[in-house]
Amino acid sequence: MVKIGNFLFKTRNYLFPIFYVFLFLPFTRISENYMKVFFIGLAIAILGQLVRMLTIGLVYIVRGGRNRRIYADGLVTDGLFSHSRNPMYVGNILLIIGMSILSNSLFAVLVMIPLFIFIYQAIVRAEENYLSNSYGAGFDIYCSQVNRWFPKLKGIRATFKSNDFNLKKVAFKEYNTSYLWMLGAVLLLAYNTNWLRTELNMENEGVYFLAAIGVLTTLYFTIRFFKKRERRLQSKKIVTEQSL
Repeated sequence: MVKIGNFLFKTRNYLFPIFYVFLFLPFTRISENYMKVFFIGLAIAILGQLVRMLTIGLVYIVRGGRNRRIYADGLVTDGLFSHSRNPMYVGNILLIIGMSILSNSLFAVLVMIPLFIFIYQAIVRAEENYLSNSYGAGFDIYCSQVNRWFPKLKGIRATFKSNDFNLKKVAFKEYNTSYLWMLGAVLLLAYNTNWLRTELNMENEGVYFLAAIGVLTTLYFTIRFFKKRERRLQSKKIVTEQSL
């Protein structure tokens, strides 16, 4: 499982575009009452996004890897990591479940959800193997106190009180993920309500879909602009300090 996890960690960035494509393929529908399905999927996706935002906003751990290999520069056990060892992945799985339901595709629910749960389980096993080798007894103690997946709610209020929530950090780190899944939700709604096959006018939903896409895209590029601007300012500050 560890070897599989290491391989999937290296290739994980290629998996999500494939997942998105399958959401729009014409498989058997979950229900003919799409709006009911839509709101169930949307609620789960929002919950997943909330978990990701809280994880990043409180105490964020960088596990993006180094040279496409698993890497961590420290053992983080604060924030939501004191309630679940993998809160970001919990958020990701909730997003995948929500988007699969939003697609109204029986294939996505029965195949894609179990597939991605397996993928994340393998990646987590590989990461835990790395952390165990790197931090030894400290990581073993942490594992004995905190569940791998299901969060323990005891002490959650104290966690929020003892950690400041950094909204700017959330915006700068989450704008891409947020934009992609919300844009996908809008497009899936359009696809499943046959908006893409109707003429756009003020008497149907088309104009509202376009407005939603416009708002999301504007927010995306606005946050992207300010993120790059802050990076430039920080770079200039470092150069200035080094020259003094």
